Amino acid sequence: MQAHPTAIVSKKARLAGDIEVGPYTIIGDNVQISSGAKVGAHCVIEGNTTIGAGCQVFSGAVIGSQPQDLKYKGEKSFLEIGNNNIIREYCTLNLGTGEGGRTIVGNNNLIMAYSHIAHDCKLGDECIIANCGTLAGHVTIEDKAVVGGLVAIHQFVQVGKLSIIGGCSKVVQDIPPFSTCDGHPARVYGLNLVGLKRSNISKDSMHSLKHAFEILFNSGLSARHALQELEKERQSSVEVSYLINFIKNSERGLSRSCRSES
Repeated sequence: MQAHPTAIVSKKARLAGDIEVGPYTIIGDNVQISSGAKVGAHCVIEGNTTIGAGCQVFSGAVIGSQPQDLKYKGEKSFLEIGNNNIIREYCTLNLGTGEGGRTIVGNNNLIMAYSHIAHDCKLGDECIIANCGTLAGHVTIEDKAVVGGLVAIHQFVQVGKLSIIGGCSKVVQDIPPFSTCDGHPARVYGLNLVGLKRSNISKDSMHSLKHAFEILFNSGLSARHALQELEKERQSSVEVSYLINFIKNSERGLSRSCRSES
C-alpha cells in the first residue's frame, strides 16, 4: 500500500497491497479495498464498506458514513461498491439502514462531484450520476441510466435501464426504461434513442419500443388498458418485454408523458 504519511489508516482495514491513499485521508477499521484502487486526499472511508478493484475516489469524498435516517439506531449495515467505479470530489455514499441493510453500487459507474447516494440505494452497472445528483433512500438505478446534474430523486423511486433524466429534474415517480425524461416533476418525452444506439439495440427493437411508447404514453388509454395492449406486443422484442415487467413491478407509478399536460 502506498499511503501518504499524513493519512490515518486503521491496521484492521483489509487493503490490497497496491492501492494508493492520499494525504489526510482516513480509513476505518471495517473497510475493505481491492487491488488497483486509488483514494485521493482528505477522504473519509468508514463503516462496513467494501470497495472493488480499480476504483478511483477523488478528494473530499465521504464513503460509508451513517445513513441520514432517523430510524437508524446503530445497527450493523453495509456499503458495497463494485469494480472500476469513479467517485468524484465530495460525493457522499451512506451505509444501509437497519440490521443487515445494504447500499449497493455496481461496476463501471461514474458518480460526479457532490452527488449523494443515500441509504439502501441500488445502483447498477455503467450508470452516470452527474454533478449534485441526489438519490434519496431506497432508490434503484438500473444499468446504463444517466441522471443529469442537480436531479433530485424521491425515496423508493426506480429508474429504468438505458433511461436519461435531464438536469434539474424532480423525480417523484418511476422512470420507465429506455426513456428520455425531464421536468419538475419529471415527464416522459420519448425514447432515449442515443442511448439505445450506443448500446447496439437493433433497429427492429427500437421500432417495437417506439410503438410500445405510443401505446403507453400517447394513445389516451388508461394505464391499465395501455398495459393490456402492451401485453399483445410482448413477443416483439426482449426490450418491450422488459418494459412491461418494469411497469408491472412499479410501486410508485410511472412518470407521465409531457403530452398529457398539453
